[in-house]
Amino acid sequence: MKQLFLVLCFLSLSCKEKRYHDQEQNNTEEHVSGALEDIMQFQKKMNEEFKDPETSPLPDRFRKDFTTLDFFEPDTSYRINAKFTRTPEALPFMMPTTTERQSEEVVFGIITFSLKGRTHKLEVYQNQELMQQEKYSDYLFLPFADLTNGEETYGGGRYLDLTIPKGDTILLDFNKAYNPYCAYNPKYSCPLVPKQNRLDIEIAAGVKAFKKG
Repeated sequence: MKQLFLVLCFLSLSCKEKRYHDQEQNNTEEHVSGALEDIMQFQKKMNEEFKDPETSPLPDRFRKDFTTLDFFEPDTSYRINAKFTRTPEALPFMMPTTTERQSEEVVFGIITFSLKGRTHKLEVYQNQELMQQEKYSDYLFLPFADLTNGEETYGGGRYLDLTIPKGDTILLDFNKAYNPYCAYNPKYSCPLVPKQNRLDIEIAAGVKAFKKG
């Protein structure tokens, strides 16, 4: 969690300087508070979807006693303003899934970000079928894997839902990383994480592995 700096006011500082630093602290507190609220709303919405028989991927035997998914504690250090580079020359390709089905995707852009003192890159995709629907026209799909997979998180990796940004930056919030539906129910067909989106760091944020029973 981002550490809030304690501002000390010395007698030699003017009142104008004191008010300025107080405002800096308040803005930081409001930013962190807003980010945490956003993360908690995401978790609440996920739990509501999993409880609802109309939207839940859970088989009835698991859904009837469901209370909550297992989440990492919210951590705003995993909420990153990343560089977004569009790839307009990319051609569609068929992304393999957990079944024989393939998903037609195109690399819409490359996301570059710094985390744990290192620079990382991830491809983000646009589904060629979904993009024809108005409500998904600006939807981007980010599957990724990391070193928590198979231990604290689902072995097949996790997903992030993103929106096409207007500029060259994008908010990347790993606190909103979630499991593919096939982690809960084998009847679903889920895209596999491409090898270029496998991170060699731990992403201790978002939804953890589902423990059946």
